[in-house]
Amino acid sequence: MGIRMNFENNLGELKRKITEMGELSIVALERSLKALKTQDVEIALKVIEGDTAIDSLEMEINQFAIWLMASEAPVSRDLREIIGVLKISSEIERVADFAVNIAKATIKIRNTKSLLEITHLEKMKEVSIEMLRKALQSFLEENILLAKEVGDLDDIVDQYNSETYKNLTTYLSEHPEETDQVVQLLFVNRFLERTADHITNIAESTAYLIKGQMYDFNS
Repeated sequence: MGIRMNFENNLGELKRKITEMGELSIVALERSLKALKTQDVEIALKVIEGDTAIDSLEMEINQFAIWLMASEAPVSRDLREIIGVLKISSEIERVADFAVNIAKATIKIRNTKSLLEITHLEKMKEVSIEMLRKALQSFLEENILLAKEVGDLDDIVDQYNSETYKNLTTYLSEHPEETDQVVQLLFVNRFLERTADHITNIAESTAYLIKGQMYDFNS
């Protein structure tokens, strides 16, 4: 097997692990919002327990990438691809952490009449998952247009974030007895907004890989 073919195979393995990590994070996000919606502590605990697998994958990716840089001494575009993998794995790990934070918020809320109907949290989750799928596809296919679409979707999440914040704070002023739940939902709102930001960072890393220049899709 030629040197180039060997490098491409190793890089393909890194990308496979990135895809697996992304899919696990999507499952975590789905489950965390399901737990919140149904106030199911059991599901929330499974999200927290499942984070270990995502952390382990990130460690594998980091070690593999460092080994690849040391053994192959890549330059130019090849080096950008490996650095891109490292950055993206870090961003995906943060997405998974936010899913864990949402699960913890669910545990704190427990069995209380849900106020989700006055929020856009479910929609924020759905858009964030769409963003993550597009960001990963953009990276794997080196598709700059998909990367830009991720930035556009981030604007939608930001709008939902603003509206949810306003709705919750208005409700709190009228129902101070619901402070505990409202505060946790405000945290979840922030977690989802930050989730979208980290996914946008993945798209920006992909754009840098493709074009060799920095992009700001958050502006």
